[in-house]
Amino acid sequence: MKKCKFLFFVLFLSFQVLAQQGGMWLPHLLKGDRETEMKNLGLKLTAEQIYSLNQSSLKDAVPQFDGGCTAEVISNQGLILTNHHCGFDAIQNHSSVEHDYLRDGFWAYSLKEELPNPDMVVTFVVRIEDVTLNALAGTENITNETEKQKKIQQNLAELTKNLPKESWQENLIKPFYDGNQYIRFVTETFKDIRLVGAPPSAIGKFGSDTDNWVWPR
Repeated sequence: MKKCKFLFFVLFLSFQVLAQQGGMWLPHLLKGDRETEMKNLGLKLTAEQIYSLNQSSLKDAVPQFDGGCTAEVISNQGLILTNHHCGFDAIQNHSSVEHDYLRDGFWAYSLKEELPNPDMVVTFVVRIEDVTLNALAGTENITNETEKQKKIQQNLAELTKNLPKESWQENLIKPFYDGNQYIRFVTETFKDIRLVGAPPSAIGKFGSDTDNWVWPR
């Protein structure tokens, strides 16, 4: 499997699309009225350029970073960017009294100088599908909520195990709208994640949580 490197920097791109009326739209549901609304608001990309199964699209450039953050692919060598705070622990773990990378920053000038992070992962979404009917199958006549949820969990376990995918991929099924919709994400996870560069915290953490959460992403 290819090596996936990462560069810590202050950058954020939301994978889901913020709707004018509030809430978020899943990328595979953008065609039609939603695409028209986004175009009217000034979007230059098409829905197909954001999410496509048959050609490269934005979904292939915006992975999940280490289970919680987003990242952006910026090279054909697997170089990605993410927020400074998302990689803070890794930068700290590589730091020492002699080499304070949090204070001074870090840059690898060759492949040999890249720093490995054994427990870090980066996950890409391969495709997205609605599996609501499968998830709720057999629950139509169950009135007891506990029994209904038990049946749904059984369905989800079976779907996760049996829905087709490549051997190196995973099936993740998530509930939406309080369990009224279930979406399947087929994902690919890279485990060879290396620190390529990080700015000093004075730059990388400039603005801190205020800039991360208050300003538009």
